[in-house]
Amino acid sequence: MEDATLKDQVKRRAILDAACPVFAQYGFRRTSMGDIAQAAGMSRPALYQYYQGKEDIARSTVQVFFEDAAQAVALALSEPGPVADVLARAFRAKGGEFMAMLLTSPHGSELVDVGSTVAADLARDGTERLVAIFAAWLRQEAAAGRVTLLDRPEDLASTMLAALEGAKAGGRTPDYAGYLAHLDRLARLFGAALAV
Repeated sequence: MEDATLKDQVKRRAILDAACPVFAQYGFRRTSMGDIAQAAGMSRPALYQYYQGKEDIARSTVQVFFEDAAQAVALALSEPGPVADVLARAFRAKGGEFMAMLLTSPHGSELVDVGSTVAADLARDGTERLVAIFAAWLRQEAAAGRVTLLDRPEDLASTMLAALEGAKAGGRTPDYAGYLAHLDRLARLFGAALAV
C-alpha cells in the first residue's frame, strides 16, 4: 500500500512539473487538459485519474510551490553569513525556479491571478508558514545577538514577505533579472535595518 501511495505522489508531482511549462507557454485559459496530458506523456483519461481538471492542477501547483519554498527558505536561513547575505539567499529561495518561469512567461500576470483566485486559501496558508519560518529565524538571530528586532518577529517577517510580493510587480511588469535585483535590494535594506 505504501508503494502505491508513493508511486501516486511521484506521478502527481511529474504531472505538475509537466503542467507548469505548458501553463507558462499557453496561459491558464488556453491550456487544455490534453496539452497537459501530452506534456506529461499520458492520455487525457489517465490524467483525469490524478486530477479533476486544470483548476485542480493549479491548486496543487500552488501547494507544491509553497511546500518547496518553505523547505528552501528554511535551508537558506540555516546557513551562516552576514544578515543581508542570508536574507538574499532566503528571498531568492522563496521564488525558486517557479518564479523564473513565471516572470519569463508572456502569461505571467494571468498565472499570478489564477493562483490568487483558484488557490487563495493555499497561498494564504503557505504565506503564514513562511512568516513562521522567517519569524523563528529572526528570534534565533536576536537571541544570538546578530540582529536587533525593531518589532515583533512575526510582524517583521510579514513585512518582508509583503515586500517580496511587491518585488514581483516592481512598479511594472518585471523581467526575471529585475526581480532578482529587487530581491537583493530588499535583502540589503532589511539587513541594514536589522544588523547589530
